[in-house]
Amino acid sequence: MAGVTPTEKLVALSRWIDAPNAHRDPEAQAWSRIAKVSEENGEVVAAFIGAIGQNPRKGVTHTREDVVEELLDVALTALAAVEHLRGHDGAALDLLDDKLDRVAARAGVVTDQPADAARAARPRPEGAA
Repeated sequence: MAGVTPTEKLVALSRWIDAPNAHRDPEAQAWSRIAKVSEENGEVVAAFIGAIGQNPRKGVTHTREDVVEELLDVALTALAAVEHLRGHDGAALDLLDDKLDRVAARAGVVTDQPADAARAARPRPEGAA
């Protein structure tokens, strides 16, 4: 997908997930998208248990890289759910960036100065605080 932005990829993925469920009640669609985040989280835990060999019957069945991949699945699933809840408006990554700014500032790990002028000048997505 050369030339396609991460936002465009995320919106396309979220729409692709929604397509076969278009006939479902909107609330049921939202529940399934949010529940999927928890299901993916369970896969992180299973991979970590496998990576540290916590189950003596199975031993080491996963690697740290497997755990990282599962964590990325959680992040991607959550961001796609944000796109779904916002009507695929393409704001999820901007909202994540704004959230990261707020949390980092609250933690005192960054100054309140934007990383660059372009970032500071971009319009804030609706709903971003």
